[in-house]
Amino acid sequence: MSRFPIALTVAGNDPTGGAGILADSKTFHSRGVYGMAAVTSLTAQNTMGVQDVFNVSVDFLEKQLYSVFSDEMPHAMKSGMIATVDMMEIIARTADQYDIPYIIDPVMIATSGDALIEEASIDFLRETLLPAATSVTPNIHEAEKIAGIKIENATDIRKAADIFVKEIGVQSVIIKGGHLEGDAVDYMFTRDTTIELSEPRIETSNTHGTGCTFSAAITAELAKGKTLEESFRLAKKYISSAIRNNPGIGKGNGPVNHFSYRGD
Repeated sequence: MSRFPIALTVAGNDPTGGAGILADSKTFHSRGVYGMAAVTSLTAQNTMGVQDVFNVSVDFLEKQLYSVFSDEMPHAMKSGMIATVDMMEIIARTADQYDIPYIIDPVMIATSGDALIEEASIDFLRETLLPAATSVTPNIHEAEKIAGIKIENATDIRKAADIFVKEIGVQSVIIKGGHLEGDAVDYMFTRDTTIELSEPRIETSNTHGTGCTFSAAITAELAKGKTLEESFRLAKKYISSAIRNNPGIGKGNGPVNHFSYRGD
């Protein structure tokens, strides 16, 4: 039995370290959690965009997950970029088999606007994978895609949340409002509660990997035994600090600072 909390990320690799498993691993480490990773896809990308994507075979993804779970059980897991239905089927079976918190960051579109998921995968994501999650953390564009409605304000966010919780059947949805005007407000919805967290908007283009980082921070706190609400509140502070103190790396949309937050 590990003496440390362990979090597993199942996601793609960004070679420049701003998103995907490298961002997740840095977030886990900064929160005092031992990180593990199963790679779904290799990308050729940087702060200016995605140049190419190579998806690993489903068999190899399954072997990676078996290697992890047959040796040491993570205390929480998250998934990010899952490009194909076959991959989602493997991850859905894994989530069903092991009783640990599971966060889905439904990565569909990179900050640069590049598509990262097959269109055919969205229905399977909606119907099978999302209901298996402890929570799902879409941004506005991802929430629009999954819920099938246009989101322009807080009222629309609540309508989308109803679709996620009451129609799709997720336990919880955390919709990130960073793409709307005004302060950066994120919303957590369950069947019984709604929580809004607001931080002043930070004017910067250096937001590459914010979704990965935010969901990884939630996963790390869940791995330490915190509640979803506690994890959400801390992750909001963590990502705000990470954006505010971004390191200014790259020629395009730069990454955030995974080691700037010093709170508990």
